[in-house]
Amino acid sequence: MVPALVAWSVLAWLIGESTRHLLVAVLLASVALTGTVVRLAQGAAGAPTRRRAARLVGLLALTSLSVMVVCGAALGQRAVDRAGPILDLAAQRAVVQVTGTVLTQPRLLSRGGQGQDQVVLRIRVDRLEGRGQISTPSAPVLVFADTSWADAPWRSQVSTGGRLAQPRDDDGEVEENGDVVAVLTPFGAPVLERAPPRVLRAADVTRDRLRAAVGPLPADARGLIPGLVIGDTSLTPPELTEAMLDTGMSHLSAVSGSNVAIVLGAVVVICRASGVPRRWRAPLAVLALAGFVVLCRPEPSVLRASVMGVIGLAGLSASRRSSTVPALAGAVLILLCVDPNLARSYGFALSTLATLGLVIFARPWGDAISTRLPDRASLIGDAIAIPLAAQVVCAPVIVLLQGNIAIIAVLANLLAAPMVAVTTIAGIAAALGATLWVPLGTAVAWLGAIPAVWIGLVARWCSQVPWGQVEWVDGGSGAWLLTIITVLLLLTGPWLWHQAGAHPLAAASVLTLTAATVLPLPGASPWPPPRGWIIVACDVGQGDALVIATGPTSAVVVDVGEDPEPIADCLDDLGVTEVDAVVLSHFHRDHVGGLDGLLAQADVSAAYVSPTQEPPVEARRALDLLSRADVPTYPLGQGDRLIWGRVSATVVFPQPHRPIYGGSVPNNASLVLDVTSGSTRILLTGDIEAEAAALVRTVLRGQRFDVLKVAHHGSANQDEELVRGLGASLALIGVGAENTFGHPTPSALALLRQSGMTVKRTDEDGDIAVFRSGSGLSVVTERGG
Repeated sequence: MVPALVAWSVLAWLIGESTRHLLVAVLLASVALTGTVVRLAQGAAGAPTRRRAARLVGLLALTSLSVMVVCGAALGQRAVDRAGPILDLAAQRAVVQVTGTVLTQPRLLSRGGQGQDQVVLRIRVDRLEGRGQISTPSAPVLVFADTSWADAPWRSQVSTGGRLAQPRDDDGEVEENGDVVAVLTPFGAPVLERAPPRVLRAADVTRDRLRAAVGPLPADARGLIPGLVIGDTSLTPPELTEAMLDTGMSHLSAVSGSNVAIVLGAVVVICRASGVPRRWRAPLAVLALAGFVVLCRPEPSVLRASVMGVIGLAGLSASRRSSTVPALAGAVLILLCVDPNLARSYGFALSTLATLGLVIFARPWGDAISTRLPDRASLIGDAIAIPLAAQVVCAPVIVLLQGNIAIIAVLANLLAAPMVAVTTIAGIAAALGATLWVPLGTAVAWLGAIPAVWIGLVARWCSQVPWGQVEWVDGGSGAWLLTIITVLLLLTGPWLWHQAGAHPLAAASVLTLTAATVLPLPGASPWPPPRGWIIVACDVGQGDALVIATGPTSAVVVDVGEDPEPIADCLDDLGVTEVDAVVLSHFHRDHVGGLDGLLAQADVSAAYVSPTQEPPVEARRALDLLSRADVPTYPLGQGDRLIWGRVSATVVFPQPHRPIYGGSVPNNASLVLDVTSGSTRILLTGDIEAEAAALVRTVLRGQRFDVLKVAHHGSANQDEELVRGLGASLALIGVGAENTFGHPTPSALALLRQSGMTVKRTDEDGDIAVFRSGSGLSVVTERGG
């Protein structure tokens, strides 16, 4: 397994780098392989020391070969993807005619009324015509289109005219589709050139009818059954998705290796019960697996789950466990050769690590637990060991994704796991029944509804358990720290267990001290914050609302969110009854919709607004509310300066009467404020996009700040030079949980962290209060951060 892990790590490190880096890795690996082969040829079997050295050299040779193969595969794929004139045409933003195969299901990007909705999908370009050239590349391209593309059939061939462009590194969609070589903006609807293969069309009929069949079921069952059977999570309630993430159960809500193992296990049991000869069982299981893959669509994630499910199922068999680690290593290398971009896929990492945990730890841990239980309860050992092994090994990656450790995950998975098999099998039967007659599918689906509802109840209940999740160090450092601790515990576990049995009082004292250090006191709440806060980012959902203290009960409010209640509650918690000024950065509803809540909660002395009254409906509503409340209102422009006691603000942007027409006009008309409170300097950026941010950068060049209010809720459309040049140590993001925009995007978060900023976001932390202490800035959050 070591060669596969090393090769995987090298590829993950280099996959985003230039072709030259990959080529150097291949050359170095080939040199190392040659050297180790020569050393093996020179060394002969003999003394034990020599044999051990030969084994070590053999391991190095296998590692070098693995690195050379996966990096060579990445080089080959990159050469194929970039062949032909497509890169040059993208650099020239050429208008082209494209014929391509749809690689992903079209996904709707809702703009929430702030612009036209878009559809994003990926195609493989099969024919390209532009600038007098005709070529037949095989290049992956990301398509941003209008809603006429929403029904483009998966694996169909379509043609369209459009404009090519180079992918932008700061675009979250491009980052998620890291192998694309260009971005295409079509001029119209796609023309269907070739329908998908018949087997896929038949699978689509079954998928559609399953969705129809689960329509009458309760909401949780209606979402979970399609997720488990066909990998479609679009019907899952957002709050259930959040609960399953919090409890480490998210792998249960979509197709994963466990579902594959369930399908294979069910086929084997049915064959055995019906007397099918042993020689036919394996072919029937493979046939059933192929049908399941087609039903779920043979995308990389499903194929990966299939491979890991087969290996994981084999790993639980004592007779096959010795061969499963080499099989897993081989599967990792094959998958990385087929799709090198899996090297940076969190899904691939979680699947591989979970399978590794099952293969190495599940059986011995299950046996160890079972020996301490009565004979009739021996199966409980495996039931506990399987989720425990997977959770322990996957925990560092989960921390990287979520920033916390789900202590409740093992219990949650233990309670839900028995129902997953029932739900999956009933769901498959419902899909087959619905293909014949939708009411028949509905009747069968009800058999899976009760266990599916139980899974939902477990997720919701466990997500509310106190201390179910423990906050952890954020980012890569937190993942590495947990990895080191996990490895140390695994290596010293038996010794620690023995010492705990020999010295129970000392063990209890250590556990109590650890719990007291890590867990919060019962009933203790960090909110509302103590006096002395400088600025508070209020949790108003998908929007912004910032409160800057100007006195014990007075403040300046910048933006007010979309709804009246959250901003009113935030001010009430903070004890603010007088608002020296409300500043509305721009007139999108998620920044001005809660204005009536502010006016009802506190006395407002003045209002300052963007000079661009777009969108006009929201602008008129906000200005009318201020007028009826007798609040004097003033537009601001670049260079204006405002002072409220110890707080001052200078308007950095925009220039009056000179709106930017690139990107979103309202967003790029946002007021950008340079705020100083005592010795703390804060930059508030509204929702500016890259076009406006570039101008802001020229104004602020060389100036340093302590706090950055991140633009546009952490969208991908950031100006990297601006962010990196601010020198801020803290970034605040006002963003709503489960928002449809994907905010904050991975690229924005990576940029902020690489710029040395601690990131606090309202969707995870709730209200966020910033203080100035002798050692610098400190933060208190509503949810205990």
